[in-house]
Amino acid sequence: MSSLAQADSSTVRSRLSWPGAIPLWQTCILLALVAWIYTPTLYQLVMQWFKDPNFSHGFFVPLFSGFVLWQERGRLARLVPDASWSGLAVIALALGLCVLGLLGAELFLARSSFILLGVGLVVLFLGWNFFRAMLFPFAVLFLMIPIPVLLFNKITFPLQLLASRLASAALPFLGVPVLREGNVINLPSMALEVAEACSGIRSLMSLVTLAIIYGYFAERRVWVRWLLAAASIPIAVLANSVRIIGTGLLVQYWSADKAEGYFHASWGWIIFVVSLFLLYAVHGLIQLIWKDKESVA
Repeated sequence: MSSLAQADSSTVRSRLSWPGAIPLWQTCILLALVAWIYTPTLYQLVMQWFKDPNFSHGFFVPLFSGFVLWQERGRLARLVPDASWSGLAVIALALGLCVLGLLGAELFLARSSFILLGVGLVVLFLGWNFFRAMLFPFAVLFLMIPIPVLLFNKITFPLQLLASRLASAALPFLGVPVLREGNVINLPSMALEVAEACSGIRSLMSLVTLAIIYGYFAERRVWVRWLLAAASIPIAVLANSVRIIGTGLLVQYWSADKAEGYFHASWGWIIFVVSLFLLYAVHGLIQLIWKDKESVA
């Protein structure tokens, strides 16, 4: 009996030994090094959230990720730390990406490396079982990082053309003759240019983020959460097309001046709220067709 107890205690000590547990002063030094390396990068990221409305949803992402970890604290507390030195390889990869991103002025790599560094630290001190349990909140954090400029431009222009096509196809049915030239919709009284700001990329990225957050709180079935996130994309495109159609109707039947300024800015908020209602309606339809057996029971 005593030998078994000694074996168990030695097993526990080995699991809690370095790198699974370090003194507080070493932890403070480690956090200070991370802050020294990433403070400029994170400061620029937060400033972009402030200045660029395309990515203002980034403020909510780390809060949501932290809330998910707090919700899962009971399950995490039941896990046994199984520290792995392979976390050092992940940390080395993260720091390499950080250096590469800073030298190449590629902010996406530098910012993403911060999340990857967190993964490496979790694996190094707690083990892969903890990382698997934290996979969702870690993955969500990538939504707070603006996508690379090259990818952003490749997404934006097709969205501009798609919104222009949908609007120019719908306006004639509403009595508004149009002539489309690329992303410019020529109306009888003026020309509407579907600019980058009107492409729908802002509402698309924000709606995808909110769809994931909404799915986490409102739905237990993982496949439904994925479906809601996927449904947010066509909803955002459709809602943005409705915005352009509404602008065309204002120009044709009211005044060209009314399509600019306050009405043009307020349309964005109105359409985004409509998109949220559409997302809620899609979720309600899914629940109606595929009932949650656990909730019924």
